[in-house]
Parts: sequence; C-alpha cells; structure tokens
Amino acid sequence: MKSNTEKFGKTPHQSSLWTRADALKVRADDPTTTQPLVSADFPVLSNEVFIWDTMPLRDLDGNVTSVDGWSVIFTLTADRHPNDPEYIDENGNYDITRDWNDRHGRAKMYYWFSRTGKDWKLGGRVMAEGVSPTAREWAGTPILLNDQGEVDLYYTAVTPGATIVKVRGRVVTTEHGVSMVGFEKVKPLFEADGKMYQTEAQNSFWGFRDPWPFRDPKDGKLYMLFEGNVAGERGSHKVGEAEIGDVPPGYENVGNSRFQTACVGIAVARDADGDDWEMLPPLLTAVGVNDQTERPHFVFQDGKYYLFTISHTFTYADGVTGPDGVYGFVADSLFGPYVPLNGSGLVLGNPSSQPFQTYSHYVMPNGLVTSFIDSVPTDATGTQIRIGGTEAPTVGMKIKGQQTFVVAEYDYGYIPPMLDVTLK
Repeated sequence: MKSNTEKFGKTPHQSSLWTRADALKVRADDPTTTQPLVSADFPVLSNEVFIWDTMPLRDLDGNVTSVDGWSVIFTLTADRHPNDPEYIDENGNYDITRDWNDRHGRAKMYYWFSRTGKDWKLGGRVMAEGVSPTAREWAGTPILLNDQGEVDLYYTAVTPGATIVKVRGRVVTTEHGVSMVGFEKVKPLFEADGKMYQTEAQNSFWGFRDPWPFRDPKDGKLYMLFEGNVAGERGSHKVGEAEIGDVPPGYENVGNSRFQTACVGIAVARDADGDDWEMLPPLLTAVGVNDQTERPHFVFQDGKYYLFTISHTFTYADGVTGPDGVYGFVADSLFGPYVPLNGSGLVLGNPSSQPFQTYSHYVMPNGLVTSFIDSVPTDATGTQIRIGGTEAPTVGMKIKGQQTFVVAEYDYGYIPPMLDVTLK
C-alpha cells in the first residue's frame, strides 16, 4: 500500500491507500473472515421500532463502559408502521420491506439499558423533538466523560446538509433503570470543506458522517475519525498507478472506478473539551476501490492502531468486489502508513448465501463485534426474506499482527461492559 498527497498539497501526514490490488485479494466465504449464518427465526428486540447502527456507551480510550452496573447502548431508530395505510400493500398486508427501506429519512437517536449486556430495555429518545437542528439524526458516538455521568453525544445532523455535531447531557441511574437528561443544546462542529473532503455541491452522492472521537494512546491528544469522500467534482478523480497498486496483467483497466472516492477522515481538537476542531487530510483513501468507508473506528492493541470501517458490495468500483461487512487496516502510528489486514482489508463479511444478513459492524477492544440484522432468506431460493431491524448475534474475533480470525459466536446483541463507572 502506497501513500500519496498529490490532492492535498503540503500536509502533516500522507494518506494511505486501499488499492485495487489489495481489493483483488478479497475472498468471500473464507471461514476465518465470514460471519456465521444468522437463523431466520431470530428474536426481535422490539415490535414497535426498527434499530440499526448500534453505538455502545464508551470512554475516550474506546472501552465499552457501564454505569452503576447498567450497560447502555444508543441506536439509530425508527418507528415501525404496521398499521399505516402508506405501508399496506394491495393485498392488505404490511409491507415491512418498504417501511424498513424508508427508515433513514426518519432516523432518531434512542437509548437502551441492560443489567446483563443483552436483554435490552428501551429507554426512549435521547433528544426531545426539535432539539436536533436537522430532520435526521445519524450515527456517531456517545462518550462518558466522568463519574458525574456527563455524556457527550457526537452524531451527524443530516438534511439539510451534513454536519458533525455534539450535544451534552447526563446519564442518571436508579435500581430500576437508566434515563438520559439534558441533551438540549446541539453544537455544530464542522462540515466538509471541498478541499480535502467532498461536499454535496461537488457530488450529490457524497458522504460525510459517523464521528468517532478518541484519545490517542501515544500523544494523548483528542482526535476524531469520520467517513468522507475525497474532495473534487464527481468523476474528476484519477485512478493512477498508486491507486491501482501491483495488479497482474489484464487488471489494469479501471473502468468507471473514478466515481468511487471513499476515505476515512480525521480531525484534531484544538481544545480539551472537543468544541473546536481542525480537519486534517484523510488517514486512508479508497479512490478507484470503494465509495463508502462508513463508521470508522479504532482498536488500540499491542502498540498498534487497528482501523476498522464498514462497506457494501454495491459501493465497490468496477472490477473489484467484496461482501458487505467490516474491513480493517493496521499501522504502528496514528498517521500510518496503514496496510490492509489479511492482505485484502476484509475482516468480517457476510456469507454469499446470505449477503445482506448483517451490517454496521462495530469492533470493540475486547474482540467482540456487534452488528444489526438487515434481511435473512427464509427459503432455499433466497427470494423470500425476513426483515430484521434488530441486534445480530455478536461475533468473537482475534487480532494477531496483520491477521484476524473469527473464533466465537455469542447471543443476539451481546455487548458486555469492559469497565464499570460508579457515579458520584
């Protein structure tokens, strides 16, 4: 994997590249990198709401944290509409697939709590209606700041535009459950600049979302990862030798892959509270390879930086492909260079027999990987499906150097805490 700063000029670091040669090594259905089959008789967390992206409460070091013995997760959530005429088909049946596919337009942040790290109970909305400045509340990260229970929720305010924002509140516990109080004033942090990160004006299919703040274990500074696309007008990007990589004869043709411009962005805080941020050039770019590197996050292990991100089959460029799932890269320092895990980047993909069974994987420092169920076939032909909108079985994964291995499967939505904070 090579580095290249031609698009950014003089910068504090060089962006690593996920190349087409790397992606050619992706192999679906390798048992060491494939999520176990999800049964079609899976349980549903709630018949009232759909959930998808799951965001465990954590600290700035990445540790999943419980509070007074209560585990807490935040989820992107939307009401189910089984009785809404808009979602009743011509036969009088609930069209759950259409309802599910429409969920992004009404996504809101909800929270759940549990004593067991599963068996989640719905707490409700994090912010009251009208607090968020845009129509949609998209994914981010809840950070437990201290033992007073203060929480900073970083998330993406979408439509109009896409802005990285945060809102501060507090978690309150009793012997019976958890509540979220405050979360009343949303602070905009930054938007795509059109110079390093693509704007909506440059590309109506642009992505700019999924903030993941963290404290660098080596320099102690506060940084943030996010998903972006490399700046520039759509279709203007060049897929050159660096982006292609070391391909065999016959694989030099890149087709229309110049339209795929995903990157993992990074910003650094100018203050201790995370209210003032400076965007930096991307840590990793995937020009000519893929158009989405969603929900980027780190696991810090053995002095190394393990960078994980999720992506889809349909967002791959011409001539390369891979399953829906989580992809990973590793470096010895924050700013790289990064190399793809397992040679290709693929860490945990859906099996080809159930290509849409799970998505939005989140790798935790204890090696557990959570995700949500999208759709699972209910017949041998795969033409009949069951919609999920609920937690998938948690997968156990080992990381060894530049390789990963699937080693275990746990219960649905099993997200145990790594540490417990007693509130004062």
